[in-house]
Amino acid sequence: MAEYDPQQADPRAGRDRWQAAYDRAQVRDADFTTLSGDPVDPVYGPAEGDAVPGFERIGWPGEYPFTRGLHPTGYRGRTWTIRQFAGFGNAQQTNQRYKMILARGGGGLSVAFDMPTLMGRDSDDPHSIGEVGHCGVAIDSAADMDVLFGGIGLEGVTTSMTISGPAVPVFCMYLVAAERQGADLGKLNGTLQTDIFKEYIAQKEWLFEPEPHLRLIGDLMEYCAANIPAYKPLSVSGYHIREAGSTAAQELAFTLADGFAYVELGLSRGLDIETFAPGLSFFFDAHIDFFEEIAKFRAARRIWARELRDRYGAKSPRSWLMRFHTQTAGVSLTAQQPEVNIVRTALEALAAVLGGTQSLHTNSFDEALALPTEHAVKLALRTQQVIAHETGVASTIDPLGGSYFVEDLTNTLEAEAYDYFERIRKLGGVIPAIKENFFQREIAEASFRFQSEVERGERVIVGVNRYQDADEKPIEILHIDAALEQKQIERVRALRGRRDSDAVERALADRDAGYLARWIGEAAGNRRQLIEEAYPDAGALQRLTVHVPDRLGVFAGITQALAAERI
Repeated sequence: MAEYDPQQADPRAGRDRWQAAYDRAQVRDADFTTLSGDPVDPVYGPAEGDAVPGFERIGWPGEYPFTRGLHPTGYRGRTWTIRQFAGFGNAQQTNQRYKMILARGGGGLSVAFDMPTLMGRDSDDPHSIGEVGHCGVAIDSAADMDVLFGGIGLEGVTTSMTISGPAVPVFCMYLVAAERQGADLGKLNGTLQTDIFKEYIAQKEWLFEPEPHLRLIGDLMEYCAANIPAYKPLSVSGYHIREAGSTAAQELAFTLADGFAYVELGLSRGLDIETFAPGLSFFFDAHIDFFEEIAKFRAARRIWARELRDRYGAKSPRSWLMRFHTQTAGVSLTAQQPEVNIVRTALEALAAVLGGTQSLHTNSFDEALALPTEHAVKLALRTQQVIAHETGVASTIDPLGGSYFVEDLTNTLEAEAYDYFERIRKLGGVIPAIKENFFQREIAEASFRFQSEVERGERVIVGVNRYQDADEKPIEILHIDAALEQKQIERVRALRGRRDSDAVERALADRDAGYLARWIGEAAGNRRQLIEEAYPDAGALQRLTVHVPDRLGVFAGITQALAAERI
């Protein structure tokens, strides 16, 4: 690890720098006092004259190494964005859920897609049977995207989309929907996940070999940097790694290793690191081990800042910042005594806030059983609002900074992450490590160890292996109407029947539409032919997933094709 600047070891000088930055910044108009009326300082640190060994690793909010947070004002400047992940059934049903969330205080949107959409398949594809609208919303076309965001001005709300394999065509559908609203595309803000490494490592929703996916991600990074600078084209996800069974240290290490690989991808494309690095964001899990999670977030910021500055040569502090979204741990939810999940989620959300997250999703208590009901979603939303407005945790910045326990855990997780970085380096990097099943084996061993401890009763899960309730009564859950799938199938088939297919084909051909199919064909013999023969009647999403245009033309080509649908 690189050395820190000597001036950062001086608490007095650091406090003076922080105070100057805080005084220049804008602060919320709020009552920063305790319930007893005692004033709360913006930040706490060593008293004047105190010697604090290693203080340069802790520092002050808003300055390198950002252990205590990205901004000198913390949540005094603005609280985190309440961004509830939602999607079920069809676009109209999900649109209603979004409007409910926004009306009740949600600050941003986060789209959950169903499995066919995540795999780039239309709703009428044989592989989609039984899955349409069940784990998220079904999106087959730009017309569906119009409905999804109907009555919601996309220029005025940040929108996150959790999708990786077919991320490019889905993003283009989003751009078309925004354009049809009259939005200035250059002002759009949000996040597209696009993280294909975590698909190979954990979630398994990849479509091709790594190399063509990476070329598309590079195209996306170039396009957003040049045309939609506020939109983050890549959200490096540790969430799915953790949900697959990893430890906190593995989530930290594997996620950051993936992030470094994407930095190297951008550099290999000749992009300026000061231009594209601020467009990278992260997505972490907030699990149930309260202090370990807080330490994980603090270590992540510190490692990222150090590596971007010292390894990759970024000069601007803006390029060193790790911005991240957090979601509470779905894997910690239990089907037994599901109301207890409200408590788990509240504690996990509090850990995310004390760890300095930029945005947060809180899971609903019934999600171990089904997609959440409106009642459960409202409780999850209110959980964040109670933390933000009633607990006082947003009144002071990094209130656990300097805690012996938290700082030691932060250092421990940081060291464990660097051990993993070295092991990955020796394997040749992230892609060779994926091909060697390194990540998958490490996660499988951690998951098996945890489950074994639960089954032996060594790790207590309330309501599962201790404090069971023999008289437990079932709760009301959300059911997806089976008729919805057929309606969505009819919708996508009607779209094909009325669109100008020749115009679609011309728009794709004009932008070298066969690039990806040809790339795959060159790499694997007759695979292109097999793909085309398998989907002779491909619909909107599936058609665009198989035939992706080349380089920067990818966006113009797809958006022209979507516009050619004439719907």
